[in-house]
Amino acid sequence: MSILPRSLATAFLAFALTATSLLAAPVQKVMLLTGQSSKYHDWLKSYPLVKTYLEQTGRFTVDVVLTPTQGADMSGFKPKFSAYAAVVMIYEGDEWPSATKAAFVDYMKNGGGLVSIHDTDNAFPYWKEWNEMIGVGGWGLKADGSIGARDLTFGPMIRWRDGRIVLDATTPGGATHPARHDFAVTTCTHDHPIMRGLPPVWLHAADEIYSRLRGPAKHVTVLATATPDKAKFPTATGENEPMLMTIAYGKGRVFHTTLGHVGPKDLPPYLPLVCAGFIATVQRGTEWAATGQVTQPVPADFPSAEKTALRIP
Repeated sequence: MSILPRSLATAFLAFALTATSLLAAPVQKVMLLTGQSSKYHDWLKSYPLVKTYLEQTGRFTVDVVLTPTQGADMSGFKPKFSAYAAVVMIYEGDEWPSATKAAFVDYMKNGGGLVSIHDTDNAFPYWKEWNEMIGVGGWGLKADGSIGARDLTFGPMIRWRDGRIVLDATTPGGATHPARHDFAVTTCTHDHPIMRGLPPVWLHAADEIYSRLRGPAKHVTVLATATPDKAKFPTATGENEPMLMTIAYGKGRVFHTTLGHVGPKDLPPYLPLVCAGFIATVQRGTEWAATGQVTQPVPADFPSAEKTALRIP
């Protein structure tokens, strides 16, 4: 009787488990909505990778929906949100028409799914319902075109202290982040379907720790945090900043990840985006937003607390 090498046997078992779960999980139709970024980000570099990651699971068919270019006529932008189990957004651009916003609010209130990736939480600072959907958001453009719309008046910051959410409505200042670096992501809600089976701590590659995000902060579950090191970055907050969150909005489900930076001048490989931790949490978060469940196994190459794990294309 022949015996498979351990590595081959492990790979075969992982394939068998994945195949079994695929048979049990129906394929969900997902919209990947993108088309604009600020000068600090580059949707053209990020969305093809995210599309590939979602399709690799075998659980999604992905339609890419592009907005008009920045400054162009947006009046005809009217996606049919109701045709999709979830909308995955990589978008930081012009306002949508009022009717399109209303259609998206209706979609979410009636059980739609939203995945907000990185700079997407900087979008739409003056759209009340959007701020409620994402829980807390980043900078945002002011009416004069400068950044920093989300100030003290937009709501509290979320702090994670002693194992629970603390809302900070008094500390002044808006969003910030230290320089990009590898950092530890700490799981806060181990029993949530997105996080179930993931390590308590894992090392994420060369990304920004979005800090001091503000918003209504209602119906938020903090899934994971990261702490900027004030010894290395003296202006950092030193707080446990939320990196992964879910938000309940009406009957809808929102997965909000602040991870996944890529800028216009960045060259491949884009380390935050090829981190196996980013990939797996986006895949799992999208399935949860679409269905309320996660059927995907934790990948064998998920990062550890000591070492990043990169999937270089």
